[in-house]
Amino acid sequence: MKRKFFSDMERLRNMKDDEIDLSECPELDDEFFRTATVVKPESKTTMLIDRDILEWFRSQGEGYQEKINHLLRNYIKTRQLKKA
Repeated sequence: MKRKFFSDMERLRNMKDDEIDLSECPELDDEFFRTATVVKPESKTTMLIDRDILEWFRSQGEGYQEKINHLLRNYIKTRQLKKA
């Protein structure tokens, strides 16, 4: 599997644009760009969090980092609404 994957990746990397079959790709029209959502990439960071808080989030199971991110985002939105 690994060899096939890497050989396929090498083949794709060496492909020229005009060799790519776009027949099954939908056309990206004005409607697409009008309703598209820009997704900003995540960035990795190091934070100091009290041990008991981190343990609680970890005890909630898989995805605890996403839960922390979600709570921080909601906090920011709430603060922005209060300023408006």
